[in-house]
Amino acid sequence: MEQQIKTTAVRSISSISLGEFFRKYVLLVVLILCITIFSVINPQFLTLYNIENIIWQNAYLVVATLGMALLIIGGGVDLAAGYNLSFGTVLTAACLVWWDTPVWVAVIAGIAVCILLSVINGILSIKLNINAFMITLGTMTIFSGISNIFTQQQAIYNLPEEFKYIGQGSLLGIPIPLIIMVVLIAVASFILNTTYLGRYIYAVGGNNEASRLAGIKVNQTKILIYIIAGFFFGVSAILLVSRTGSANATMAAGTEFTMITAAVLGGVAIQGGIGKIWSVVVGVFILGILANGMQIIGLGVYPQYIAKGAILIAAMGFDLYQKNRAAKVAKSTTG
Repeated sequence: MEQQIKTTAVRSISSISLGEFFRKYVLLVVLILCITIFSVINPQFLTLYNIENIIWQNAYLVVATLGMALLIIGGGVDLAAGYNLSFGTVLTAACLVWWDTPVWVAVIAGIAVCILLSVINGILSIKLNINAFMITLGTMTIFSGISNIFTQQQAIYNLPEEFKYIGQGSLLGIPIPLIIMVVLIAVASFILNTTYLGRYIYAVGGNNEASRLAGIKVNQTKILIYIIAGFFFGVSAILLVSRTGSANATMAAGTEFTMITAAVLGGVAIQGGIGKIWSVVVGVFILGILANGMQIIGLGVYPQYIAKGAILIAAMGFDLYQKNRAAKVAKSTTG
């Protein structure tokens, strides 16, 4: 009898440990699984060239998703982020090609306009007291229209080599986009984990009214989040246009869906208040590896859309499962 009790206890502990491990590190498991599967199917996947290619292709997306993740953790969202990026790219390219400005002026202009568009979303959401989802659904079409009118639906080419160095160059053998990406990951982690603003972001996203009653200036906090997110969108736009060497009004359209999918896949609660930067980064690279791997094994763009949609639904389902489980545990503990 005693032996049976011990065996049951050991099994229970092992089960709990395995379950906790899975919940904490499921993203890393999925990432390793994706790499393993694509490497087995096609050995070209796990080559240094292809790994560098994945980093080059996804650095701008990681930076943009950091901005989106901060917004969602703070209780907002930005469906206009793709066209925000697009307008940042065309304005930067216009500064360089049409108006012949120095590179640093074009970079500041591109980042500044992305911050401005992001702040407009925040102010409209606060002043009109309308959900950010609906506001940005509207501004998405406005930004699209502005970008197309601004460019006359023409692409802008022939960007100067010194500007393209930002997205295509290396420093001591390390790609510049990778350096910028790592620095901004550190900045986002620092803000969320070690500053009062980070605590306020979690608090406002978790419970707006409770944060207000606790003395947090909710509206100011939200505007700050939109400013920071706009900065990340702006840097992302610079990386994108300097890597491709051209810009047009729709070049980042649809990336908002990838950003939201990566953030939710990375454990950011769509209702706000929960999320970690490292898991968001892993979420972006899971999608990037999935897209790259599917391309290498001969699957086209549309199967990738299906896979991304399925992953988003699965991630949201897993998020809901965790919430329900936590609620049951809390109820059993208190009751």
